[in-house]
Amino acid sequence: MPLLDAFVNVLAPAPMFFIFLGVLLGIVVGAIPGLGGAMLIALLLPVTFYMDSVLALMLLVSIYVGSVSGGLITAIMLKMPGTPSAVMTVLDGHPMAQQGRAGRALSLGIMASFVGGIVSWLFLALLSPPLADFALKFGPYELFTLVLMALVLIATVAEGTLVKGLLIALFGMAVAMVGPDASSGVMRLTFGVDSFAGGFSLLPVLLGVFVISQIIEDVLKKELPIQQQGGRLTEFMPSAGDVRKHGPNAVRSSLIGTWIGVLPGVGSAIAAIVAYTTTKSFSKHPETFGTGEEAGIVAAESSNNASVNGALIPLGIPGSVIDAILIGALVIHNLQPGPLLFTNSPEIAYGVIAAALVANFLMAALMFAGVRPIARIATISRAYLFPTIIVCCVIGVYSLSNSMSSVWVMMVFGVLGFLFRRGGFPVGPFVLGYILAPLAEKELRSGLMLYDGSLMPLVTRPISLFFILLTLVLALWPLVQARIKARQATRSEGRQAARPGRG
Repeated sequence: MPLLDAFVNVLAPAPMFFIFLGVLLGIVVGAIPGLGGAMLIALLLPVTFYMDSVLALMLLVSIYVGSVSGGLITAIMLKMPGTPSAVMTVLDGHPMAQQGRAGRALSLGIMASFVGGIVSWLFLALLSPPLADFALKFGPYELFTLVLMALVLIATVAEGTLVKGLLIALFGMAVAMVGPDASSGVMRLTFGVDSFAGGFSLLPVLLGVFVISQIIEDVLKKELPIQQQGGRLTEFMPSAGDVRKHGPNAVRSSLIGTWIGVLPGVGSAIAAIVAYTTTKSFSKHPETFGTGEEAGIVAAESSNNASVNGALIPLGIPGSVIDAILIGALVIHNLQPGPLLFTNSPEIAYGVIAAALVANFLMAALMFAGVRPIARIATISRAYLFPTIIVCCVIGVYSLSNSMSSVWVMMVFGVLGFLFRRGGFPVGPFVLGYILAPLAEKELRSGLMLYDGSLMPLVTRPISLFFILLTLVLALWPLVQARIKARQATRSEGRQAARPGRG
């Protein structure tokens, strides 16, 4: 059996060393704002040219697994997501840290990451060929309705009022439109400024709005470090009660992350949005999300980690920047990406699958072992922490284009993010709108060109119609819940008012 043979090969000293090294490096760079798995994998890609193909792919995939998981560390401890996929984790993770439950938040995030990795790995190992074929059935309108669903659901994750969440999301979408039109090349919203001609890259915008703005706010507030209680390692481990309480949510969110990860050009950020909003919509207490709700962390982390293995399923259709780099690694090693990899080079395909499972176990072991020291990050003096973070951000952004212009963009968006926070506007919907708008525009334009300008396939094609109906259900369900609660409250008040009259 090819998969069993792959596991035998993976457990040898050399593969285990590279998997361990990849996971460790991935966790570290994922936790540092400004760096990230994509940057590290791109830097190591030329080095892997001189490595054995199987070992090279194992190393790169392990970095992928570790980096997505590592992003939750600074998201929870510092309200600064290390990766775009950890944006949703900030919403409930940091409030828990502020409440002195940083260790609890970290342990739930690690548990959810592990569950997401295992659930998606089962699909990767057992159903890769059929799922890859299923992904090919998604045309531009199917992908557009999926992204549209995520855009509509942005309003439900707003920390403030619904109107402010929508306004800031629309502003993020407008910022994403700056620069050349992807289809015609016509410049948009540049206002004659030459530095706007290339648009704004994701990394400077993300780091500016989330990281630099948070640093400015913390410096002005002069807050003391969060006091995190100590304890033994076993006190931070999830219990059987946690598994019963959060297990269904973790599995459901993992399935969402897996399916979204399979789709081309989508990525883990959308997986986290959809899983988080789905969990919030069907929660009995949706008002607690954004204030330190454990279910929010579980949904975000299980889905974004599940999308990693989900994205590996097509093995030829990139779902994110990292997937595109991995495909480049296959090409460098004279391998043909796609489902035919299972036929032409089964040792590579099944070796990657086996390495992905081992990497998930190593990720959980390393992060659980480091929960207690990681939780102490919040107690470090800001005088030492903030300069280090700023230096990492500047290095990461500068390396994008070898130009200071990206650094200035980061700083400007840092000031904008600070003004958003002071005005009561949540920064999460801004970044989500910025990430999703180009994807929605690209797929809509492709659909219009494919179907001669007709929008009818949006409702005549079953998959796109399904996403439209699902969007309506998820968007309207909170209103239905509010109506039900209002009626229940009215009935309860009526009963209480009627009781004195009975006496």
